[in-house]
Amino acid sequence: MSVTEPQGDTFARSLAHWSEAGRAGMDAFYRLATADYRHLAAARDWRAWLEERQRAAGARPLKLLDVACGSGKFPTALLAHAGVGEAAIEPIDYDLLDPSAFSVAEARAALKPPFEPGTEHVCTLQNLDCPEGAYDIAWATHALYAVPGAEVEAAMARFCQAIGRTGVGLLAHAVEEAHYLAFYRLFLDAFRGGKGEPYTGTERLQAALEAQGAEVEAQDIVYDTAAPESETAAVEGFLQRCVFDDSVPLAAMLEHPLTGPYLAACRQDGV
Repeated sequence: MSVTEPQGDTFARSLAHWSEAGRAGMDAFYRLATADYRHLAAARDWRAWLEERQRAAGARPLKLLDVACGSGKFPTALLAHAGVGEAAIEPIDYDLLDPSAFSVAEARAALKPPFEPGTEHVCTLQNLDCPEGAYDIAWATHALYAVPGAEVEAAMARFCQAIGRTGVGLLAHAVEEAHYLAFYRLFLDAFRGGKGEPYTGTERLQAALEAQGAEVEAQDIVYDTAAPESETAAVEGFLQRCVFDDSVPLAAMLEHPLTGPYLAACRQDGV
C-alpha cells in the first residue's frame, strides 16, 4: 500500500536518508546505535512475553505489526540477545510498515524464524488502513521521532486501532531530555536558525495514547552509549544521522557555541 505522505522538514529529511543513497550514513549510525536495541532486548524476558501472548492467541500464529520498521534491528536483537528463536510459539506473521520502501526491504531481509515476513505497508502510521484489532502485537522501536507534531494524535489513534481492545502495543522511544531529542534541538538552533520540526518525545506519545483511552505502563531504560574519542568517523556519522544532515562535519559541531559545550560535556577519559 502506498499513499501520499506529509512533507514536514524533519520527516522529509528522515525519509531521504532511509534510502540506498543514505546507506553509508545508516551504517555509520548503527555502529553506535545498535546498542539501543541491545539494551531494549535485555529490558525484559521477551521469550516469556511472546509465549504468554501465544497462549492468549491459542493455536493460531500471532499477528504482529512492526511500525516504522527501519532496517529490522529490533527483531535481530531479540534473536541475538533474548532467546526468542527458542520460544515455544508458532511462527509469527510479521507485517512491516514504513514510509520508506528501502526500509521495508531491509527489514524483510533481516527477519528470521520465528518472524515470518507478511504484508508490507509503505506508508506512515497515521495513514495505516487496517481493521480494528487486526494485530495481536504492534511495536514501534525508536521509530516515531519524525512524526510531525500536528499528526501525533492521528498516529496514536491508528496505533490503538491496529491492536483494538485485545492486542498489546509497545513503544520504545526516547524522552525529551535524552540525547537524541536534546541534541537535535541544539542542532536546529545552531545550524538552521532555530527553524525545523523538533523530534517527538515519549511524553507527547504517551499523552496521545492516554487521550485514546489506552492503558499505558511505562518502564525507564537508562544507559550511556560510548565510543573512543579516536573513532572520529563513527562519532561524526552517528551525530549526523541523529540530525539527518551529513552536510555539517563533526568539527563544526564541536566549534559551535551551542553544540560544542554539549559535546564537550559528553567527553570522559578519552571516550
